Amino acid sequence: MAPKDPAMKPSVEPIGPPKTSETILTEPVKRHPHFDSLHDNDNYGFKSLFDSLNPQDKKGKHWYEKFTIRGYTQVRFGRTVGQDEVGADPFMTSDRSINGNAEDFSVRRARFIIAGDVSEYLYLYSQIDLANTLPSTTTTFFSQVRDLYGDVYLDKDKVNRFRVGVSKVPYSFDSLQSSQNRVPLDRSDAMNSGTNFNERDLGLFYYWTPKDKQKLLKDLVDGGLKGSGNYGIFAIGVYNGQGLQLLEANTNLHTVARVTYPFELPSGQVVEGSVQAYTGDYVVTGTAIRPRGVGTAVVPAGTGGTRGLLDQRIGGTFVWYPQPFGIQAEWNVGRGPALNDAQTRVEVRSLTGGYILASYKYDSNCTGIYTPYVRYQYYEGGYKNFANTPYGTHNEWNFGVEWQIRKEMELVVEYSLVNTPNLNALTAAGTPSYRNFDGSVLRAQFQINY
Repeated sequence: MAPKDPAMKPSVEPIGPPKTSETILTEPVKRHPHFDSLHDNDNYGFKSLFDSLNPQDKKGKHWYEKFTIRGYTQVRFGRTVGQDEVGADPFMTSDRSINGNAEDFSVRRARFIIAGDVSEYLYLYSQIDLANTLPSTTTTFFSQVRDLYGDVYLDKDKVNRFRVGVSKVPYSFDSLQSSQNRVPLDRSDAMNSGTNFNERDLGLFYYWTPKDKQKLLKDLVDGGLKGSGNYGIFAIGVYNGQGLQLLEANTNLHTVARVTYPFELPSGQVVEGSVQAYTGDYVVTGTAIRPRGVGTAVVPAGTGGTRGLLDQRIGGTFVWYPQPFGIQAEWNVGRGPALNDAQTRVEVRSLTGGYILASYKYDSNCTGIYTPYVRYQYYEGGYKNFANTPYGTHNEWNFGVEWQIRKEMELVVEYSLVNTPNLNALTAAGTPSYRNFDGSVLRAQFQINY
């Protein structure tokens, strides 16, 4: 008989009753505390679905082999289901397909993104939208640059970086959060009106993000917790100020600064608080109206030119990430261009507003993730990206549910109670130039991620 190999050890059976298929099914699934069943690793998020399913060693690759191609498309169907007959026609600032006349299917966004590291010190990000409608036209599906910037890293740990080009202005969690990740269909008027409703501008920004916060901010997006992405723990920068779709109109740059701090509680719950502010001078475009419906049509004073009017805000943010219950709230105050009550002049007026969003994230483990939500938003102030900067009061309730069927598809159904100024000026005699739409809207959106 051959002698036993001393290196070989007898196998030892585990102590305790053997596991059956029933006990295996009832055992809790162990996951990263920031990840759900559809985002159980960090190979999804800012990477393409192909790369997440086919991980490869990138050592030795050329820079052009490190780039990723991804995007998403949002198809909507909306209808006005009720309105005050003596009020204005249906209108929603963030969804122009709601108008009371032609409300059917629309493509809200069709984004195509190319991004990647050119080197250890340069990251390139390019995003175009293929579903734009030019002002004063009835044709759609024009392409437009949404982002085109380079991140210049000052160190290999990517703690310090400058962002140069067209990108989001670091003001408001709601504005920085990608539409691909956001639960409600649209951003809030109160916060998004500060960045001209397109969140972006051409400028130069500095971001500081320690390594531990880089990972946490990435987990909050890749793990399905609706994070905003990495816009720095501290951010400061300058930008044109007129907005993405308009040429700069004066020699005054807007200045913005933001401080945010996400942190994890011992329970694994992540909380984030932020403070942000900006200031600058904004040039308002003008169009002829009959002030309060009386007299001849004239362009309000204070519009046009190159000097601009004071435009400044300060806001606060609180986020209790949905694990599973979530709260997101923001409020800002400030001063900005707005039409006066006589509707004869655009002047600097005070503004205030914000929102609160409550949600509950239910992970079914078999049919996807369901996130019912309710949001209230309020805003009183001017709308600077519309001609004459109409002044009004906005109240809106949103009730909806997001169903994330799989990583690559999700469905949102939302019912809204809206009381908001219709910002399309009326010029008929005896009719106020701007009136409020008071009604209800039902919308559904199917999103494709790729």
